[in-house]
Amino acid sequence: MSIDPRSLLAADATPCHDATLLTAGGNLARIILNDQIYSLRITRAGKLILTK
Repeated sequence: MSIDPRSLLAADATPCHDATLLTAGGNLARIILNDQIYSLRITRAGKLILTK
């Protein structure tokens, strides 16, 4: 099932991001918050894991 992120914007102003775009088609992205680096990983099962 595919969700069009634009359809969520109509009901809610919360930003919506596609994890595959954040990881540039791979399975890992780094996210920085308050000088801390977090890792966002897409597992083989298609789940998301966010770790510090």
